[in-house]
Amino acid sequence: MAVVAPVRNATEARVSGSDLERFALGVYGAEGVSSACLLLQESVGLDVNLLLFAAHFGAEKGRILTPSHIDVLRGRIDPWHAEVVRPLRVVRKRLKSGPAPAPDARTAELRSALQRLEIQAELIELAELKVVGDTLEAEPAIGTTAARAAAAIDVVVRAEIDREQDSDERAAAARIATAAAAFVDNTTRVST
Repeated sequence: MAVVAPVRNATEARVSGSDLERFALGVYGAEGVSSACLLLQESVGLDVNLLLFAAHFGAEKGRILTPSHIDVLRGRIDPWHAEVVRPLRVVRKRLKSGPAPAPDARTAELRSALQRLEIQAELIELAELKVVGDTLEAEPAIGTTAARAAAAIDVVVRAEIDREQDSDERAAAARIATAAAAFVDNTTRVST
């Protein structure tokens, strides 16, 4: 079975207001999710957008995410993430404490501007994930919405680390899956 169909250009796909963007922003804004995502980002180096994409693919799309899918997705976003998103984040974080003249009012303003650019860069990355995700051929997932999200998130985590997750990492992944399921369930109830 082929993993993907032909990929169109992301500029042809409007991500603003897309189901993936709404899902990612809604789930990330749920209680405890931002700290769970940041824990996995900092402790394991996971890409938060890829985690949220996985939760969406499992929970909302109801599809099985595979390691081959992760390879295709990372092939599309890794250069952007490494050369644009991560450097913006590094500079923004560095301005919290230095170098001189930071931190001061001028550098705080610069830091805020960098944060806005970082978010824009992450939304572009999310758009790329949507474009590729829309082409992935995947089997239907079974189980509850939370179980489907958890299974997809686990594929992302296992692709990144070659050890068992510690209890904090497992709890963080579970928090994201639970929030993803709640978002999907609430969206489904509202639309029916």
